[in-house]
Amino acid sequence: MSKNSDSFMVAIKNHQTVQHSPNNTLLETIEQNKIEIQYHCREGYCGACRSKLVSGKVEYTTDPLAFIDDDEILPCCCIPVSNIEIELA
Repeated sequence: MSKNSDSFMVAIKNHQTVQHSPNNTLLETIEQNKIEIQYHCREGYCGACRSKLVSGKVEYTTDPLAFIDDDEILPCCCIPVSNIEIELA
């Protein structure tokens, strides 16, 4: 799994659209923009940050161990590889 150096836009439903910071996880970008999100482990184990991916694509920096549905992502261990829209839980 690779670290992405490109910057993409992240539209967060019912919040705002923010620019993803290269070399950060999606969770870190959300936090930097002062948007409240649930999390615990930051490594894909617990699934507390589980969010819905409405559109776009992400790549995982580590394989998540928490169960996620096909339309869900774990922001703690993924980065966008395109512009994305997500819905926080």
